[in-house]
Amino acid sequence: MVEVREAQADDYDAWLRLWKGYLHFFGTDLDEAVTLVTWRRVLSPDSGLFCRLAETEQGVVGFAICVLHEGTWVTRPLCYLEDLFVDEAARGKGAGRALIEAIIDEARQKAWSKVYWVTRTGNPARALYDQLAVVDDYVRYRITI
Repeated sequence: MVEVREAQADDYDAWLRLWKGYLHFFGTDLDEAVTLVTWRRVLSPDSGLFCRLAETEQGVVGFAICVLHEGTWVTRPLCYLEDLFVDEAARGKGAGRALIEAIIDEARQKAWSKVYWVTRTGNPARALYDQLAVVDDYVRYRITI
């Protein structure tokens, strides 16, 4: 059984272990200061970021970090699911699905206009994503500053 809940300050160590796994999965490192600021933001009621944790009898096994923001084509908030990660040992047991479904349920309860995310074309989690959402035809461009 997977329970999804809001992250709390005392979840930092469990989240940090997963966060480091997430960064490793994407082959990147972040300055520790960025990680600390991210954690502070997900806990702050003044931030558009929020974090949900997936917990089983093994402890915290996954997280989702979202950005709630305004949009120009809607009058209700949009939810960008920016980061989603499940510990490798817990994959395929429902934690990723539970996280996404909990965010969708929250979006419905709070009348957000949309939940959306992007992922790499080769991400194996797409097997799950394809069951829950519709792939659109947009291409992402970026300029790193």
